Amino acid sequence: MSYHDPVLLKESIELLAVQRDGIYVDATFGGGGHSRAILEQLGPKGRLLGFDQDEDARANQPDDPRFTFVAGNFRHLKRFLRLHGVQEIDGLLADLGVSSHQFDTAERGFSYRFEAELDMRMNRSGGQMASDILNTYDPGSLQKLFSEFGEVRNARTLAYRIVEVRTKKPFRTIGDLVTLADALAKGQRMRYLSQVFQALRMEVNEEVVVLDELMQGAMEVLKPDGRLVVIAYHSIEDRIVKNFLKTGNIKGEVQSDFYGHIYRPFDLVTKKAVVASEEEVARNPRARSAKMRAGTRKK
Repeated sequence: MSYHDPVLLKESIELLAVQRDGIYVDATFGGGGHSRAILEQLGPKGRLLGFDQDEDARANQPDDPRFTFVAGNFRHLKRFLRLHGVQEIDGLLADLGVSSHQFDTAERGFSYRFEAELDMRMNRSGGQMASDILNTYDPGSLQKLFSEFGEVRNARTLAYRIVEVRTKKPFRTIGDLVTLADALAKGQRMRYLSQVFQALRMEVNEEVVVLDELMQGAMEVLKPDGRLVVIAYHSIEDRIVKNFLKTGNIKGEVQSDFYGHIYRPFDLVTKKAVVASEEEVARNPRARSAKMRAGTRKK
């Protein structure tokens, strides 16, 4: 099994509109599929920086002098670019979410299909695990994260059951959580578990905050006419990307100057989200939920 089958590969590279001598960022390097496609479009003077905080991704980096692997979170985009002598870029591509490799590696704790520790950290060098959240958050905080990040319909009931259960036995493994969730799923087991696990993963990795920081950083380092291309996998991420491309902030709040001129930092390249073809979904089921949007940085 490959590390990760890149989603919307042809379409994303077309939207990125790679210039031969340009400087580009693959903010979610993973298995390197998108990066290799970008390198194929670059000339000898072009440059590509691939970001990934997952130590497993390092082994996938191409042997190419035009490529630089950045072992860090894309939330620190500007700082890492400066460290590598880059002040501005011609384009950035981000394929959000969890890679196939991470989902299929049992000990990472991302999938309810396996039995392992409830980890879910994309960067295992530090930070709280999913089990820490289940064992320490108060009912209100648990309800909020399950409702907002997972759109779990009975988030309040789930939160209070978690607090009740952990007083007898702390949560440690995937099985501990699945056993509880199964009792509350009410006939929609896979959908329910997916929502619960998504919410926890997003909290563990601060995905909303991190995505906001990436978008802000990209807006600041993109050259005029530079391209920003983002692939999202659930409605929360897609809404953030859509709002940011339209208004320059993740809430979609329209801002204007003293004279009433509306601030729009990007020209939309995609009027609506680009989705995978039926052929791609048949080949790679993960592509089913993918939505891609792109914008050009205004001058």
